[in-house]
Amino acid sequence: MAAPQKLPHCRKLVLLCFLLATLWEARAGQIRYSVPEEIDRGSFVGNIAKDLGLEPLALAERGVRIVSRGRTQLFALNLRSGSLVTASRIDREELCAQSAPCLLNFNILLEDKLTIYSVEVEITDINDNAPRFGVEELELKISETTTPGFRIPLKNAHDADVGENALQKYSLNLNDHFSLDVRSGVDGNKYPELVLERALDREEEAVHHLILVAFDGGDPVLSGTSRICVKVLDVNDNAPVFTQPEYRISVPENTPVDTRILTVTATDADEGYNAQVAYFLEKSPGETSEVFELKSTSGDLTIIKDLDYEDATFHEIDIEAQDGPGLLTRTKVIITVLDVNDNAPEFYMTSATSSVSEDSPPGTIIGLFNVHDRDSGQNAFITCSLPENLPFKLEKSVDNYYRLVTTRALDREQFSFYNITLTAKDGGNPSLSTDAHVSLQVADINDNAPAFSCTSYSAYIPENNPRGASVFSVTAHDPDSNDNAHVTYSFVEDTVQGAPLSSYISINSDTGVLYALRSLDYEQFRDLQLWVMARDSGNPPLSSNVSLSLFVLDQNDNAPEILYPALPTDGSTGVELAPRSAEPGYLVTKVVAVDRDSGQNAWLSYHLLKASEPGLFAVGLHTGEVRTARALLDRDALKQSLVVAVQDHGQPPLSTTVTLTVAVADRIPDILADLGSLEPSAKPNDSDLTLYLVVAVAAVSCVFLAFVIVLLAHRLRRWHKSRLLQASGGSLTGMPSSHFVGVNGVRAFLQTYSHEVSLTADSRKSHLIFPQPNYADTLISQESCEKKDFLSTPQSLLEDEREETSSQQAPPNTDWRFSQAQRPGTSGSQNGDDTGTWPNNQFDTEMLQAMILASASEAADGSSTLGGGAGTMGLSARYGPQFTLQHVPDYRQNVYIPGSNATLTNAAGKRDGKTPAGGNGNKKKSGKKEKK
Repeated sequence: MAAPQKLPHCRKLVLLCFLLATLWEARAGQIRYSVPEEIDRGSFVGNIAKDLGLEPLALAERGVRIVSRGRTQLFALNLRSGSLVTASRIDREELCAQSAPCLLNFNILLEDKLTIYSVEVEITDINDNAPRFGVEELELKISETTTPGFRIPLKNAHDADVGENALQKYSLNLNDHFSLDVRSGVDGNKYPELVLERALDREEEAVHHLILVAFDGGDPVLSGTSRICVKVLDVNDNAPVFTQPEYRISVPENTPVDTRILTVTATDADEGYNAQVAYFLEKSPGETSEVFELKSTSGDLTIIKDLDYEDATFHEIDIEAQDGPGLLTRTKVIITVLDVNDNAPEFYMTSATSSVSEDSPPGTIIGLFNVHDRDSGQNAFITCSLPENLPFKLEKSVDNYYRLVTTRALDREQFSFYNITLTAKDGGNPSLSTDAHVSLQVADINDNAPAFSCTSYSAYIPENNPRGASVFSVTAHDPDSNDNAHVTYSFVEDTVQGAPLSSYISINSDTGVLYALRSLDYEQFRDLQLWVMARDSGNPPLSSNVSLSLFVLDQNDNAPEILYPALPTDGSTGVELAPRSAEPGYLVTKVVAVDRDSGQNAWLSYHLLKASEPGLFAVGLHTGEVRTARALLDRDALKQSLVVAVQDHGQPPLSTTVTLTVAVADRIPDILADLGSLEPSAKPNDSDLTLYLVVAVAAVSCVFLAFVIVLLAHRLRRWHKSRLLQASGGSLTGMPSSHFVGVNGVRAFLQTYSHEVSLTADSRKSHLIFPQPNYADTLISQESCEKKDFLSTPQSLLEDEREETSSQQAPPNTDWRFSQAQRPGTSGSQNGDDTGTWPNNQFDTEMLQAMILASASEAADGSSTLGGGAGTMGLSARYGPQFTLQHVPDYRQNVYIPGSNATLTNAAGKRDGKTPAGGNGNKKKSGKKEKK
């Protein structure tokens, strides 16, 4: 019994094990998870390690990874926690649209055993989408004649969510004409319909605005809205209606043609073509249709012909208004024509005068005229008027006649001509007026005297004016006309310094120009007072006077006059004393002068023109004070002469000079000693003598200039010949030396040169030398000196041998030499070699030759000590056989060169202990000393 009982129990265990194995196998084959959409990235989905029976750290060791099947992987494994997480945002509507449920499948691979596990993730929906209509605004059109109960399908809304989150219901805003009905389709969707509940009237409400709202079942509930515009279509169920049943207007008869006088308006409650209204003028017999015109589109009524109140006082017009389909209506227009003032008054001149005398009495009749207006009533009421401020008035008579008369005396000088404007104005509104013009000339009478523009005149004339010069011009005006305005001018006779006024001034009777008959002198009288009379040519004549002040302007025609120091009358000169102890600024004297002119011409200034000692005295520019400019010195002369000029400031300025003699001394006795030297020469011929001296100096200068020119010409000629001789100088080398020096040579010098030589006062004891010009510092030869005596040779011999001597030249001798500093003339100041020859230029040679000539002349007169003797150059010794070079003394120390400080000296003389005789000065100084 026990064995059968254990068998069923074992079977139960076997079945349980088989079931567990089956579940494990199923579990090992597929894993399921569920996650809502729109969760964040990295959100937990499931514990994959636990579901696989693995530790989290074993996932990486066993190479667990997700195997994708060609789509974007939305999940990822977190190997650290062993969890399955989201890899990105998951949108259920994007993955599955309206499908439910939304399942995502993928595989997990264990690489160590190559085992595949299937994973299924369900994406649950959330209410993240609201219902949306295809169009936000829907426009519907329905005729106003549509019967109630008419259904109009509406656009349904769509919701991307599913289940309870999908679209659930619709709603419509409350209104009087429409309701909402929702129908469900076979697909389960809901479709809204618009139902007409009440008849429409477009004229009452043409457009209906509705709002349709769709709701889903989510939490919170989301909704979508659509606006519905229902337009009621019109039908022609209304005829046009005029704004007034009858139009009445009043039009003036002078309304211009083409003027719009009225616009009729008819309105139609319909719209579109049903509301297009056209206007027509109903034809009627008569002229009314020819006067007015009606525009069919606008309803404007215009005048096409002039209205005339006298022809018709009013007009009646019938007008029709018709819409597009043909419904019409009528109205009446009554036009009343108003009378207007379209006729202006008219003048009819009966009598008028063109001229009236200015002395006519008030009330003088100028003219008579009539005024008429063709209008009637108030438009024919006429009033006449004149401009204000006229000396005229209108006097009304019968039947609209008027007289024009004067109200006061007329004045031609004020108004010589009147252009009177007469105005006639009617009583219309607006009133019309007409102007008439009356021209009136006022005749002149002589009732005005000539009048000057000023009560008095002032004129200015410079003195010393030429005779007949225009001085001034006066003008008088007479307001009268013709002869009454012709003015003549004249003087009221008067005397000036005992002479009649007409001898000084004259006036042109026609022009009023004043002329000076004399040359006026400011110093004689400074002004003239005279009266000018102007007279017209009227009958009787009238006149008026005006005063004229003629002022003489000063001219600078008087030189300043010296009042002090006054010129002496006894022939002596005034002497001012200045002590030698006077300090600078000491007042020596003062020059006082006046000028007879006035103003700027009398302003005086003082200047020091000349002084014997410049810088010693100074003169005040405006005061004329003579003061010392520096302290007086002992070397200052006793007598000081000053020339002071006094000058005015005229144009041109005039001046006067005065000579002052100032004695420089501390005491009067010092002045008396030299008083005679202070007295000026009283001879009247001193000025002539000065003139003669100036002429003589000029003549001597001219003669000297002519002499210099002749001398230069002669020298140029000699220089030209010498150049010719030098060209042929080779033929002279064989000639003896006696041909170059001696008497013949000296005589040649005497004929060639003539110069003035200055000797010293002791020239009688001086010795002369005779150097040859251009001969290289040599003396004449002994042979030539023994043969000839140049002082006793006749002039004829000099003339015969002049040509021979000029062509001979002596050989040079080196015993006669000067240093560069000893050379006379301009060469003495030059730096050169001490071995140079003397003289070294032609000018110095000519100077020596001139001295030789002077010495020769002195010897001829017997005043020279040229006789034989020790230390002299006697004639017998010079021309004796014993004459040698050592017998010739050195006389160069006695030669003076004008304009040079050089003195010719002899080195041998210095060695012998001889002192050269000094001598400077000129011939004139020597003569003066001898005279003393």
